[in-house]
Amino acid sequence: MRKDIISIIAALFFSVLVKAQHNDVYMFSYFKHNGEDGLHLAYSNDGYRFTALNNNGSFLKPQVGKDKLMRDPCIIRGANGLFHMVWTVSWGDKGIGYASSPDLLHWSEQRYLPVMQHEPGVLNCWAPEITYDAKNRKYMIYWASTVPGRFAATDSSGDGNYNHRIYYTVTKDFIEFSPSKILYDKGFNVIDATVVYDRNEYIMFLKDETKRPVPQKSIRVARSKKICSEYGVPSKPITGNYWAEGPTALKIRGQWFVYFDKYTDHRYGAVVSDNLENWTDISDRISFPEGARHGTVFTITQKEFESFFGR
Repeated sequence: MRKDIISIIAALFFSVLVKAQHNDVYMFSYFKHNGEDGLHLAYSNDGYRFTALNNNGSFLKPQVGKDKLMRDPCIIRGANGLFHMVWTVSWGDKGIGYASSPDLLHWSEQRYLPVMQHEPGVLNCWAPEITYDAKNRKYMIYWASTVPGRFAATDSSGDGNYNHRIYYTVTKDFIEFSPSKILYDKGFNVIDATVVYDRNEYIMFLKDETKRPVPQKSIRVARSKKICSEYGVPSKPITGNYWAEGPTALKIRGQWFVYFDKYTDHRYGAVVSDNLENWTDISDRISFPEGARHGTVFTITQKEFESFFGR
């Protein structure tokens, strides 16, 4: 009898846990066209089919930077309950955009963060992302920049004069920031990094931006025990025989889902893995809103979704 009771309690606990997991709503922030109309949002209940909100219209118009664009929007939930967002403001600027929101609808005043202002010749600040360091209660903001001549050996490896590396800064309050430093340099042109924490390590998904002499244009994985340093050499490509960029990753029911922009095919793709080693391409099983470009996936609760969007 005692064993039966324990079994029933365990089964109930498992069913509640599964239900809680299934009550997560997977959100996707993205841009369209050149990013001139701002932030777009979509949602999914299963991680496969994402449906646009607001009739695929913009939720927030860009207001900062030379070009006033909102490309590559990255949203995370902060320790204070706010959602924090960073984005690319221009094709050729020395900073990025930042805003926060309690509900993904009402946003703070947009701010321009001059993260590479100290580098006179820097060409760009592209695809910024944020990762929260819970241990030290800090946020790491990171992005790709080209500083001409700094990594001369690979100056001719990319598109035009671009030879990117990943840089970062750290902040506790989005007011004061540490000096920008190199986060990832393994001797090749790299862009579009995203970092997630899992099982006592930080996992970086990144784009090998090498175009010459042999095009790579693929998503790879690097790992570290420290959020701001010591990421190892990248894995073999986890994407297939196509050009991919803008990876964004989420663990769903024990499996890693990595979504990415198949930008030359004008559609989204995805791969899944349960061990970060063996990957299966599921691009033919997913759907994203028409025109969706380089975005970020994150989760909110069903209750939040209903409160924010009235669904």
